[in-house]
Amino acid sequence: MFIKSLELENYRNYKELNMEFDKNTNILYGDNAQGKTNILESIYVCGTTKSHRTNKDKELINFEKDESHIRLSVEKNDISYRIDMHIKKNKPKGIALNGVPVKKASDLYGIVNCIFFSPEDLYIIKSGPSERRRFTDVIISQLDKVYLEDLISYNKIIDNRNKLLKDIQTNNSLRETLDVWDMQLCDYGKRIINKRKEFIKDLKSISKEIHHRITGGEEILDIEYEPNVDVDNIEKDLFLSRDRDLINRSTSVGPHRDDMIIMINDVDIRKYGSQGQQRTAALSLKLSEIELVKNKINTMPVLLLDDVLSELDSKRQTLLLESISEIQTIITCTGLDEFIKNRFNLDKIFRVESGRVSEEIKPDTGRI
Repeated sequence: MFIKSLELENYRNYKELNMEFDKNTNILYGDNAQGKTNILESIYVCGTTKSHRTNKDKELINFEKDESHIRLSVEKNDISYRIDMHIKKNKPKGIALNGVPVKKASDLYGIVNCIFFSPEDLYIIKSGPSERRRFTDVIISQLDKVYLEDLISYNKIIDNRNKLLKDIQTNNSLRETLDVWDMQLCDYGKRIINKRKEFIKDLKSISKEIHHRITGGEEILDIEYEPNVDVDNIEKDLFLSRDRDLINRSTSVGPHRDDMIIMINDVDIRKYGSQGQQRTAALSLKLSEIELVKNKINTMPVLLLDDVLSELDSKRQTLLLESISEIQTIITCTGLDEFIKNRFNLDKIFRVESGRVSEEIKPDTGRI
């Protein structure tokens, strides 16, 4: 698949923007705080219905306006799609696909398969478990709508159960209703655990091979699923945790507390890995994401690289650039020097300055 064009109206610092992309490599360059990331964010919003930076839709709207619009045209398996998104300050966003209103935002998942790679992703290894769960959930949700629906339902159950745990403090008779939520939690929880287990098995196989190539065979990457609870024990463990949950007013058992163990040469690098090892492992995970999506849907995703090159040394820069040669990529950066030095092919170049985008003539990189 590939993105053909993007239109923005009153989105962040863009009052009006029209862009047409190349099927291969697109570079957005300019100084910091000019609006480069906003372009990538708007594409990601069309793919996932959410920003990677905020949970508040109103922050996506220009300060001087009450609403904004995103229009994205994509082609996937020789079929054209047009996504229209109307974002309002105090109302749910309106979404249309090929002119037909989309009732549920989750129905949009899977149309635009995009992978977002930012400097923050380089810290996914040493970040908390929530970041690794998010990494897992975003990928699976793009590939499996049933998983997405299960995850949405599960999160609502957790919210309702936690609210009930608080309400029981003032009305103990409500304790009997915990069984209703526990039954649903176990049902959806089992499905999520089984899907994550299957996903991490695939991720482990692909990332191990990629990491072996990155490190020249010097390091062996291993990933293991670390579920909070075993599928066969979830009912029992949830029941045994009730008294603790009532005291803490929070649900302590379930896949919302899962994690991944990430090891290099049998050492847990979440705790004991060097910064270089953690970054290399994170790079392996993101490159694995490309392969996973390609294998599952039989088409290449779109890669959004947000100023990642500046965070990598020359060796990892070269590896990343070589790995994305056959995928539509939209890259933000402050300059073109690294691309020219590595003789990397630049298909379209855009200069971004103060919310304005202008296309520039390609420099000679020495590529034939």
